[in-house]
Amino acid sequence: MRIDVLTIFPRMFDAVLGESIIKKAQEKKVVEINIIDLRLFSKDKHRKVDDKPFGGGPGMVMNAEPFFEAVNYIRRKIKDLRLKTRVILLSPKGRKFDQALAVKLSKYEHMVLLCGHYEGIDDRVAEHLVDDEISIGDFVLTGGELPAMAVIDSVARLLPGALGDKDSCKDESFSENLLEYPHYTRPADYSGMKVPNVLLSGDHEQIKEWRKKEAIKATKRKRPDLLK
Repeated sequence: MRIDVLTIFPRMFDAVLGESIIKKAQEKKVVEINIIDLRLFSKDKHRKVDDKPFGGGPGMVMNAEPFFEAVNYIRRKIKDLRLKTRVILLSPKGRKFDQALAVKLSKYEHMVLLCGHYEGIDDRVAEHLVDDEISIGDFVLTGGELPAMAVIDSVARLLPGALGDKDSCKDESFSENLLEYPHYTRPADYSGMKVPNVLLSGDHEQIKEWRKKEAIKATKRKRPDLLK
């Protein structure tokens, strides 16, 4: 998969993309991630990408032109690769991001993530350029960079070869609309706090059944909305 990110703060991504599973996935050529400075596509001599909103109001609105120019540039660049592209705007107005959507996005060959800032982006971008708008929750952030990082992390780890064990993501939270079962490791007894005996039994069928029941219990207690 190829992921292109349009942002006015490209350095925000350095730490996230240079560590852990995302770093390894890039090294193994499972995913190619390009962080692109949106200002490079501004035709303003000072590389401005925002202006005052028509009709008045507080703050500044990001211009449509740099986004259109950048996405068109990317489309021309990958034309020979014949990749199926999905252009996504990170926005509080978008549909809620969840594991099911992460799985769906992981099937695409190419994603372009647009990161807004200030009071938002000229709405012509949402109307005429993007294929989807995604929100990571009902709260407001200063920009789309953190949501973009969350989407990249969630999607990239689902790609074949990203994780050391191909089955690692099968039993995770939300994979079956359930939270994940509890995990324990050594020591089996820490200050009187003991690991459930079933996990020490070696009976894989009993362990599987216990994990299923615990996942349901955890979901009922912490996220009953998932069971509806």
